[in-house]
Amino acid sequence: TRCAVALHIGDDRGHADPGDAGLCVPAEIHHHRHCLIGDEMTRPLIFMDPFPRNEAMVYTPDCAAALAQMGEVVTHWGSRAPDDLVEEHLQQMTIIIGQTAMDRDRLDRAPNLRAILNVKANWEPNIDYEACHARGIHVLSAAPAMAPAVAEYCVAQAIISLRSLGNADALFRAGTESYGIAGNLQAKSLYGADVALIGYGNLGRALAPLLHPFGVRLKVYDPWLSDGYLRSEGLEPTNLDDAVSQSDVLFLLAGVTTENQGFLNRKRLSGIRRDATVVLASRAEIVDFDDFLSLADSGAFRAVVDVFPEEPAPADSPWRDAGNTLFSSHLAGGFEASYARIREFMLDDIGQILNGHPPLRMQQANPKQAAAMRSR
Repeated sequence: TRCAVALHIGDDRGHADPGDAGLCVPAEIHHHRHCLIGDEMTRPLIFMDPFPRNEAMVYTPDCAAALAQMGEVVTHWGSRAPDDLVEEHLQQMTIIIGQTAMDRDRLDRAPNLRAILNVKANWEPNIDYEACHARGIHVLSAAPAMAPAVAEYCVAQAIISLRSLGNADALFRAGTESYGIAGNLQAKSLYGADVALIGYGNLGRALAPLLHPFGVRLKVYDPWLSDGYLRSEGLEPTNLDDAVSQSDVLFLLAGVTTENQGFLNRKRLSGIRRDATVVLASRAEIVDFDDFLSLADSGAFRAVVDVFPEEPAPADSPWRDAGNTLFSSHLAGGFEASYARIREFMLDDIGQILNGHPPLRMQQANPKQAAAMRSR
């Protein structure tokens, strides 16, 4: 006999999350359990703790229905799941969706755990990655699902910056526009440009195919990848100094780690080719942010910025006054097309894992590299 039981705890009243463009998350801590009793108690337990993601992003009705077909689902919204809820279900957990803290002690008490799926799309230092690897627990990130949108953003903003189109609309509306060559005195083209990527992870792999049709000379600096691998990708490996100093367009795509925070300091940034376009689209912490904006403001290079050391940026921040910079507010990846890919990748890989097959869509954690990451 099967009997469906649903338990709701918390307040379902939604409020707008300022970091997620008006999507609603519960006003208070809330969790919801769907369970089956009787012979279905042996079904896999899927523990959903995806904060800061919300239901509109990763638990749409069709996604919820698909997960319910795969197992018993426990969900928690509005914050990271409290310890008592985690402990209540720890022994039965098969899949975690989110990045619930899982140190070695918790892993010891989670004998059925087979995978942790981070739908925030980064690695946090609250998981014992080595212990997971040793036990055959897959730790996965949804970063590949976000990468196409960020790559598209990078190309679009680079062209706008190169062509000096950022204020063209305002000039026209003010009646101060110039026509033809007179309005293009500062314009440059992406076609045939010297381009370098600093970092060749998910973002770099999504961006490179979009750049090739422009006939760019594409170089990559990534200390975690061999020259042979980069050449096999059709790329030219380079060192950091050459990437910085010999590029018309420089894409800063590296994640932030314990070893590279602020590695693009004022001295190194001062080597950027004059009037180059520099696109910061991954993590602000890899640059000395104030010096980066100061150099752009001085005319040393053109900057495109989508990420900030503090988000939301303070209303009175001097960052907002930086000239020669095209700003956006962490818009590159976070929209419905990306979240639809996250849901697709997540469901595919959970199905793979529960059927005894390796995951195929999300990114597998390299224990050493994941433990070194310091993304917010």
